[in-house]
Amino acid sequence: MTDGNYVSRTPVSQQPLKIEQSSPHDIGGLVEIEINRKKFKVPFGMTILEACKLFDIHVPTLCHHEDLCIAGVCRICSVEVEGMRTLQAACSFPITQSMKIHTSSEKVRKSRRHILDLLLSEHYGECYSCVRNNNCELQKLAKEYGVDFYRFGHVKEPYYDIDKSSYSIVRDMNKCILCRRCVRTCIDLQEVGVLEALNRGYDTKITTFLDKPISEVICINCGQCINRCPTGALRTNDPSDIIWEAIDNPKKHVVIQTAPSPRAAIGEEFGLPAGNSLTRELNTALKMIGFDRVFDTNFTADLTIMEEGTELLNRLKAAIVDKDESVKLPQFTSCSPGWVKYCEHFYPDFLSHLSTAKSPQQMFGAVIKTFYAQEENIDPADIVTVALMPCSAKKFECNRPEMVDSGFKDVDFGLTTRELAQMIKEAGINLPDLPKSNFDEPFGEASGAGLIFGATGGVMEAALRSVYEIVTGRTVPFDNLVISPCRGMEGVREASVKLENVKNEWKFLEGVELKFMIAHGTANAKKVMEKLKKGELKDVHFVEIMGCPGGCLGGGGQPIPTSPEIRQKRAESIYKEEAELPIRKSHENPHVAYLYSKFLTEGPCGHLSHKLLHTTYTKRGNYIA
Repeated sequence: MTDGNYVSRTPVSQQPLKIEQSSPHDIGGLVEIEINRKKFKVPFGMTILEACKLFDIHVPTLCHHEDLCIAGVCRICSVEVEGMRTLQAACSFPITQSMKIHTSSEKVRKSRRHILDLLLSEHYGECYSCVRNNNCELQKLAKEYGVDFYRFGHVKEPYYDIDKSSYSIVRDMNKCILCRRCVRTCIDLQEVGVLEALNRGYDTKITTFLDKPISEVICINCGQCINRCPTGALRTNDPSDIIWEAIDNPKKHVVIQTAPSPRAAIGEEFGLPAGNSLTRELNTALKMIGFDRVFDTNFTADLTIMEEGTELLNRLKAAIVDKDESVKLPQFTSCSPGWVKYCEHFYPDFLSHLSTAKSPQQMFGAVIKTFYAQEENIDPADIVTVALMPCSAKKFECNRPEMVDSGFKDVDFGLTTRELAQMIKEAGINLPDLPKSNFDEPFGEASGAGLIFGATGGVMEAALRSVYEIVTGRTVPFDNLVISPCRGMEGVREASVKLENVKNEWKFLEGVELKFMIAHGTANAKKVMEKLKKGELKDVHFVEIMGCPGGCLGGGGQPIPTSPEIRQKRAESIYKEEAELPIRKSHENPHVAYLYSKFLTEGPCGHLSHKLLHTTYTKRGNYIA
């Protein structure tokens, strides 16, 4: 296997830098500055804010975010630079010469307090009833700067109607502070462009095209805007009250599946630092809450690999052996509903490149209300299926009218990591203190391949582990099954593996250089799709795309805040947990083998599995079962 081209966008502040005590002269591209009467040397062009972070000097921010381009609109980061008449925004002011900076002078403190007072004067809402209470950046700054009364008044009544039209996202613009993080997230980070700032001055507002409800525009439901909003202006559409009703109803059999990314991040909601996986503690909490069964989504991640991998091999055979020109290659993964909806909106002519395999969430719902219902002798009408996901788009996915192949709504509710954490707290449970327990049978065992679905590149790595071994009879040629070219946070990655000494039934693949690509975040998906449009992917066979930066672990339902460092730590916790599992290949999962032997008896991509586990796509943006 060979590495492809790697693209890095590491900010200056995150690049390796050796800092020395200052001397009277600037040397080696460094500029000598003073911050609060202490001397430092920093790289030419670094912003004042980056320099302050480098030396652990606190400067407050609101519009600034590590994932986003510079805006400099809120001015809460204003600092005093000696010799300049006005205060300067630290987030956007580049250091190009020696200067003396003050981050907490009287002038700076008064300015920040006035900015906060002005923001609060137009900010409607009670903190007690806000979903971001105790995790609101505006609230935190108000406390930090001693705001104890509304100096410029306070809004008494809401001005905007709350937009609850979407299954995924709720918009309450009464709490918006016009920081434009959501706009930059949607336009720059994801390159979707649903949100924009309209009008100027006092009349400015963040809105959608023609001020339409968010369900009527091209929103892909990724929820990245929520993860970067500093207040409660954006939140997910929370179904937890309805789920509580189902749990408390003795006639309902309520089951929950948990995806790997929420388990790697939910500890952050309970005060733990990023990078602590609480998989089995979470099992205990869910049983204490009252869920009748707790299952592992990794089971159907393994099932996805079997179905999607078989589909890839079938496409390759049709293209290479049968010379079928209608077969579309490369095959794209289809387990990210945000990416699927992005493709439906922006690249409808290429939907036939998508795998027909449903996401693990939807596969699980279909299996629960058919095979599981039969095995347990439960009327599927009495089963309520809940999916714990890192993704707000999963809420939209489970509510698509086509997702009823079991004869019922396959997945009834999608819960985000944040929402489930709130349910656990509501039950009076401190998750990190709980003992560990296992998942329930018959879906209580899954492979490490299914677990790494949570990180960008994980689906590709899982697929290669199985496809390579199925075709050659040998394990992938990497130490400890770690396919290193699949791992990392680069926006787009390419690599290949040569298939040699293949089994007889796969002779047509002898000597084939299996080429693959990996991308995460729809801005990077756009790069891949533009290459496809230009005919530059003719030699590529398989492409993994995840709609969110970092993959599922950076999903729109994950704990707030998010940053490149936090996402990296979540990924490390997933890989660490995976390395300790006894089964690490999807095709070796005994529960998957049992499902095929007892229920999906025609095997992967057979008639019944196609009905329950697959779908196709149309230019109208709908699934067809």
